[in-house]
Amino acid sequence: MTVFQNFFHPGMETSNHDSEKSFLTGAPSPEATNFTNTISLDQILAREMGGDTRFPYLSFSIYDRGWGCSWNDRGVAIPPMHDERQIFERLFGEEDLSAKRQQIENDQQIVHSLYRDMEQIKKKGGGDASKIESYRTVISELEAQLKHEEFWLKTKKPEVPNTLSDDQEFAFSTKVRNLFELSKLALQTDSTRVITLSLDWIYGAINVPGATGGWHTLSHHGGKADALGKLSRIEVDIVKHLDRFLAELDQIDEGEGSLLDNTTVVIGSNFGDSSNHTCNNLPTIVAGGGYRHQAHTVLEKPTPLCNLYLELLHKHNVDLGRFGSSEKDLGLLKG
Repeated sequence: MTVFQNFFHPGMETSNHDSEKSFLTGAPSPEATNFTNTISLDQILAREMGGDTRFPYLSFSIYDRGWGCSWNDRGVAIPPMHDERQIFERLFGEEDLSAKRQQIENDQQIVHSLYRDMEQIKKKGGGDASKIESYRTVISELEAQLKHEEFWLKTKKPEVPNTLSDDQEFAFSTKVRNLFELSKLALQTDSTRVITLSLDWIYGAINVPGATGGWHTLSHHGGKADALGKLSRIEVDIVKHLDRFLAELDQIDEGEGSLLDNTTVVIGSNFGDSSNHTCNNLPTIVAGGGYRHQAHTVLEKPTPLCNLYLELLHKHNVDLGRFGSSEKDLGLLKG
């Protein structure tokens, strides 16, 4: 892996917690009342790579709040999945094919209704061009989704043992572990090739080995040793699960290398210093991907994180002139 230092997102000086919305988009001023987000990095990759797998992408979160890391091309939040058992069933559970076919038929009727609505708007002449174009976009997306679902309805899901943990002594730690486990299984079975996982947690205390406390409260440690100690235990516990995830990907043979060699894993945060809510010097790690990693790379000056995102898109054969606040592909990842 490579640990990068000195990345930032321009336009986040007063964004505080709202900067999380722009972590994978780079859209500036997310705290503004008129803010509209842009498409996230994962969704561009899903658009290019997702057609070959049952799930074009998967979006996970530690709890249910309606949004996580992923945003569509209209800047609308994509609700992530958070219940480990439901995720496992969706990925690998036996499907009621009759019910699924009925759902697809019902959705096709909705598409027909949208076509009728759009034609009525055009006939009345009262709809502006942007509204009609929005209808076209939604209809096109729904049609593509239904076609994709019909195709995969004919293919049986992979059979894998349920390796999720039921340990409730440290429920938070168990959930993090399970979400990484589900990510591994989804990649291993080629059920998807694009995954986001949001570990944001604001509400209530969590319990990990050696520490109990509110993750958000402890993040405002103010340099106090006791708070830093508890915060460190929480974050060490998370890194333990991340380490296990990466190690297990590295042990799965795939082609001439390992699954980790063929999977680019990006780990980061929207805060450089959570205690002071600063959004500069964002901690960023890139692991796997078959790159010749540099261990620790300190950039000469503050650099838009979107430069790295642009490079990652190029590495995955997505040719974009720019992404978010990117200036250029800096060639930081050596093949």
